Amino acid sequence: MIKDLLYDIWITYLKIAPYLFIGLTFAGLLHIFFKRDFIIRHLGKDDFLSVIKASILGVPLPLCSCGVIPTAMHLRKQRASKGATLSFLISTPQTGIDSIIATYGMMGPVFAVFRPLAAFVMGICGGMITNGLTKDDKEDQKIDAAVFECDTCEITAPHTHSILEKLTYGMKYAYLEFLDDISLQLVFGIVLAGIISFVIPENFFARYGGEGFIGMMLMIAFGIPLYVCATASIPIAVSLILKGISPGAAFVFLVVGPATNAATIAMIGNAMGKKIVVIYLSVISIFAILGGYALNFIFDVFGNEKDYSFLHQHQENSLILNILLILFSVILLMSLYRKIVSRLKYRAAETEEKVSASNNIFKIEGMTCNHCVKHVTDAIKLVAGVKDVKVSLNEKNAKVSGDFKSEDIQKAVKEAGYKVV
Repeated sequence: MIKDLLYDIWITYLKIAPYLFIGLTFAGLLHIFFKRDFIIRHLGKDDFLSVIKASILGVPLPLCSCGVIPTAMHLRKQRASKGATLSFLISTPQTGIDSIIATYGMMGPVFAVFRPLAAFVMGICGGMITNGLTKDDKEDQKIDAAVFECDTCEITAPHTHSILEKLTYGMKYAYLEFLDDISLQLVFGIVLAGIISFVIPENFFARYGGEGFIGMMLMIAFGIPLYVCATASIPIAVSLILKGISPGAAFVFLVVGPATNAATIAMIGNAMGKKIVVIYLSVISIFAILGGYALNFIFDVFGNEKDYSFLHQHQENSLILNILLILFSVILLMSLYRKIVSRLKYRAAETEEKVSASNNIFKIEGMTCNHCVKHVTDAIKLVAGVKDVKVSLNEKNAKVSGDFKSEDIQKAVKEAGYKVV
């Protein structure tokens, strides 16, 4: 039994790994050109065009549901409307250039095209509904737009950096920073997909009504609190389809899984209010179901989804795919190694280091990736009196040294989109 389970997990990994390497490469290229200051420049306005731009830019950007929060919060500081901010929050985590390519690799062209188009439409609709139902209050209008210093702003200076240097920076982001953010989720998604494939009987969901509305509601209940990135959700969705879930119900999971999770919901509520959270979850859930029915209709009209021929269950054993498989395996193992080593180093340093005062350690809620660590660190460094900051993703805390006020630290962390607990 264990051998069969490991085989199912391994087969799932073989199918998606080459396309993940291609997707990461394109993500690195996008990161060179679509930097956060570029996003702020185009979306930091209170108008309808910003809602559309937010959705357009959000679709290809490789940001997970937690990594998108700091960017969205900075949009608010730049006086972007709540509609544009929510449009960005809805469209960005659902897809990315990496997940679009991986979707094509495992689920075929129909899913690969439909998924980003649906995210684009959801983002616009969510932004329009938000602007129609809410009005920025006076407190929001008084927010001073802080000067944004991009952590990699030097890349935007073409006269000082060669093309090779920019490409090196982009690939370093893709294969190191971005992969480190999603590597554990990828492993989780692939393992869970293998478990579903092994444990659940064939056509299980079909026998119990999983192909229709019940299946879609089940995916909403399963996906909303789950923390899974757009790419890691793909093998899970494929396994669910093979067990009787309709393509439309699987699409619902592909939407709500990456777009929402408990931490994101809490941070949005803290930064933008409960009303925005209700709109956010309602738009995602309702439009995910509508998209699910639309996708089922497409397969009913233009093909028979029952034979699952749209899934790339059989791939040619080509030299190129094998090379990409090996390359991705190497960088994935290195990413997991870095995570293990960083945790061990932190534990070792913690045992040797004696903190002078208990109020120098701040437990922080909502950090789930390296983007979070970066934004929390930058926010605390700006507090008057702070000399040094060490933020740990593993321990969910920040060690701060210097002569400062605890209230200032809490305020800075809150404005960054997180919470001191």
